[in-house]
Amino acid sequence: MYLPTTINEVKQRGWKNLDVILVSGDSYIDSPYIGIAVIGHVLTNAGFKVGIIAQPDIESDQDITRLGEPNLFWGISAGSIDSMVANYTASRKKRRQDDYTPGGVNNKRPDRATIVYTNLVKRYFKNTKPIVLGGLEASLRRLAHFDYWSEKIRRSILFDSKADYLIYGMAERSVIEFANLLQQNQTPENVRGLCYISKDPIDDYITLPSYETVCEDKNLFIDAFHLFYKNNDPLTAKGLVQAHGDRYLIQNPPAIYLSQDELDQVYSLPFERNLHPFYAANGTVKALETIKFSINTHRGCYGECNFCAIAVHEGRTIRWRSEESILSEAENLTKLKEFKGYIHDVGGPTANMYGFDCTKKISRGVCADRRCLSPVMCSALRPTHKPQVNLLKKLRTIEGVKKIFVASGIRYDLILKDRSFGNTYLNEIVEHHVSGQMKIAPEHTNDSILNLMGKPGSTELLAFKARFDKLNQQKGKKQFLTYYFIAAHPGCSDREMEEARKFAIKELKILPEQVQIFTPTPSTYASLMYYTELNPFTKEPIFVEKDLHRKNKQKQILVNKSQR
Repeated sequence: MYLPTTINEVKQRGWKNLDVILVSGDSYIDSPYIGIAVIGHVLTNAGFKVGIIAQPDIESDQDITRLGEPNLFWGISAGSIDSMVANYTASRKKRRQDDYTPGGVNNKRPDRATIVYTNLVKRYFKNTKPIVLGGLEASLRRLAHFDYWSEKIRRSILFDSKADYLIYGMAERSVIEFANLLQQNQTPENVRGLCYISKDPIDDYITLPSYETVCEDKNLFIDAFHLFYKNNDPLTAKGLVQAHGDRYLIQNPPAIYLSQDELDQVYSLPFERNLHPFYAANGTVKALETIKFSINTHRGCYGECNFCAIAVHEGRTIRWRSEESILSEAENLTKLKEFKGYIHDVGGPTANMYGFDCTKKISRGVCADRRCLSPVMCSALRPTHKPQVNLLKKLRTIEGVKKIFVASGIRYDLILKDRSFGNTYLNEIVEHHVSGQMKIAPEHTNDSILNLMGKPGSTELLAFKARFDKLNQQKGKKQFLTYYFIAAHPGCSDREMEEARKFAIKELKILPEQVQIFTPTPSTYASLMYYTELNPFTKEPIFVEKDLHRKNKQKQILVNKSQR
């Protein structure tokens, strides 16, 4: 069931007004893949009256006032993607397309949408109910952070937006507690997963170097980021305090992760898996081509690639849904009118992390002194693909399902390390779950660059390719690997890209076509490297390409076929 987007829809539900109004930079796609839809349904399921205003006109009051004023709070999100990433390429060129906008034209999501929408609410509703920021943009900009598009350290988005609160990460548990406290006229300032601004610090929280200090000293900015990064796990994290002028950004410890039963309940909510008709009148959204008939099996990623923000936003511990929940969702997909028998993806941030994690981490929290996979796989992690093999086999038996794709990223090093079920899993994927091409993301081939990325070395790439090729040969299948690469990552010069080109020609027998220029996104170690020009783990200087023309040259070195 769609959440109301117009006052007529509010009245049709028998409601006089709303408790919560959510504002989003995406169009309203009612899908379990869309954060604003998930939060809306979770709040509704908890008994709150919720409406959504998607991609409001920022030049008038026409959209932002159409649902009136909420009883409890406004929820503001830039959408599924940071608005600056959605609007600009790594070369800072304006993107023409937006996959979350009807018709596909990139003309609805403003730059720094979280700030713009907060100001929009304040313009037309004076002394209004609390404004709460959420979603990826707010989550990754909650403390002082490097902003690539202005080439400077920006304040916490709470200060720049002048909102009242910010809920970070996967917010279901926090937002329900927050709403209940407001309804009871109690302060929400102790809610886990919440940030707010205070005149005073909290004594037993960790004090980070101030905003003013990290702007002046790159080494202290690195120190602040280490403290921020290490305090993201619900079982081990302390609260954080960061001064901005004469006030303080307070970050409470993260919310406790949802249990499997709670996660299953979220995915059982009545999503329409479609674009709301109010917005569909303006055209289709491309994002639905990918997510409409896909199934998210788990959350989190312990890969911790240094250029990726998933570990900060979703967490480093895997939380997976039950088989029963996933099978039920698949059966529901087969009942949809447009379903043609193809499930486009069964996976998560990394598909083959479903169903297992380090037992020590699950009970005690993440390790402070090591990572699960980088620079080598921790001996405490015992990868097993058995749960996903069993799941995929059961999914294939569902009546009406013709083929299931595993299109999410796959960590080939996990397959190699799983001596019991790695080959079985790869056999299942090759036999049933790819069609012509299997996508993997080595990102580079130079081991020093891979180490800066937090990725496995080139030896493992070649070992996996040999295994994949042999398996296809045995099965008589003409299937191939396609490779994703990153150009101009911190540490990478023309020389390393030339080496990658030679490696690709000699060892992979191709020139990769999927090559993207590195984009420094907020709250990642790679962005820290880009800004400071230091290896944050050693504080040794590293080369960083910052010239836009030479960044593009690095990409062309790898993709230009005329240079063979």
